[in-house]
Amino acid sequence: MTSLFEPVQAGSLHLSNRVVMAPLTRNRAPGAIPNDLMTTYYRQRASAGLIVTEATAISHQGQGYADVPGIWSPEQVAAWKKVTDAVHAEGGTIVVQLWHVGRVSHVDLQPDGQAPVAPSAIAAKTRTVLIQDGVPAFVPTSEPRALRLDELPGIVADYRHAARCAIEAGFDGVEVHGANGYLLDQFLRSSSNHRTDAYGGSIENRARLLVEVMQAVTDAIGGGRVGLRLSPVTPANDVFDDQPQALFAHVMDRLGPLQLAYLHLIEGATGGARDHVQGDTPLDYDALRERYRAAGGTGAWMVNNGYDRPLAEQSLARGADLVAFGRLFIANPDLPRRLREGSELNTPDRTTFYGGAAKGYTDYPALTAA
Repeated sequence: MTSLFEPVQAGSLHLSNRVVMAPLTRNRAPGAIPNDLMTTYYRQRASAGLIVTEATAISHQGQGYADVPGIWSPEQVAAWKKVTDAVHAEGGTIVVQLWHVGRVSHVDLQPDGQAPVAPSAIAAKTRTVLIQDGVPAFVPTSEPRALRLDELPGIVADYRHAARCAIEAGFDGVEVHGANGYLLDQFLRSSSNHRTDAYGGSIENRARLLVEVMQAVTDAIGGGRVGLRLSPVTPANDVFDDQPQALFAHVMDRLGPLQLAYLHLIEGATGGARDHVQGDTPLDYDALRERYRAAGGTGAWMVNNGYDRPLAEQSLARGADLVAFGRLFIANPDLPRRLREGSELNTPDRTTFYGGAAKGYTDYPALTAA
C-alpha cells in the first residue's frame, strides 16, 4: 500500500512526502505584499511534501479580499523571494496559487473603485472581507460588470505574467485557482455564465477561458511546474452547474495533453459535505481521474476536503497520489510528523483565521517545543 509518507514525483516537482499544505487565505499581507510574519509561517510548515500558498492575486483587478498578497509587481516578487528562500532552506517545496476572484470582490478593493468583473453581470450571493477600524469585517460583494470579449486576452496575459513572476520569486511552480466560485470557475458554471459569445453557452465554450489560461501558463513555465485546483460540485460563492460530470469530463479531456504537475480536486462542498451533489447524481471522481489518464494526463492526482490520516490512506489505496490538508495545517506546523507518529493535534482557533498578527498564525507549538 502506498504510504502517506513516501516520496513522489509530481511533474517536475520531487516531493518528500504526500502530505500537502492546502492554500489557506489568512489576510495578513497589508498592501498586497508578503512580510516577515508570512515568511515565518511558511518556514514553520516546510516539512509538508508540498506547500501551496494562500490564494495570491494575479493583478489588482484580481483582488477580492483585504490584505491578501499579490504577485504582479517587482516589490511583491522581492517579498515572496524571502518566503521561498526560507522554505527551501528547510528542504521544502512551495508553489504559489494564482488567483483572480472575478465577481467575489468589493469596489473598495478594486482599482479606482471600479466594479468587479465577471463572465456575466450577475451578483454573487456571498460576502468578502474588508478591514474596518483594524478589524476584519464580512460584507456583501459588489455588483459586477460583464467582461468584454476584447478584455479576455488581457486576463490570460495576467495569468502568464504572474506565472513568470512566480518563477522569478523562487517558487518551484504555480497552482492555478480554478475552483470555489472564483473567476475561472464562474466561466465554467452555467449559473454564473450567461454569455452568448464564444465563452458562453456550451460546455466547450464555458471551459474555453480556463483552457486558454492553462495553455498560456504551461507555455510560459512548463507544464511540469503547473498545477490546477478544481471543485466540481462546491456551491462556494454561489456557483452551480446542472451537469458537473459532463462539464468536468470535458475539462479532463482538454487538460490531459498539457502534462501538468498535478490536478487538485476538492471533493464535495468546500469545507462541508463530501457527498454534496449538484445535478441529479453524485459526482464520480474516479471516473474523472480515469478520463484524465485516458486523455494523456500524467500529473499527480491530489484530493482535498476534510481528510485525516485513515481517510487519506484509503484515498491513496484507491489511486490518489497526494492529499491536501487545510485547517489541520493552520494549528499544526509539523503536521506530517504528527500524522506519522499519531501524536495529538493542536486545535485551530477559528477567531484568528482571518487577519491579525502572530496570534493564531505563527504561535502554534511544534512537538519539539510542546
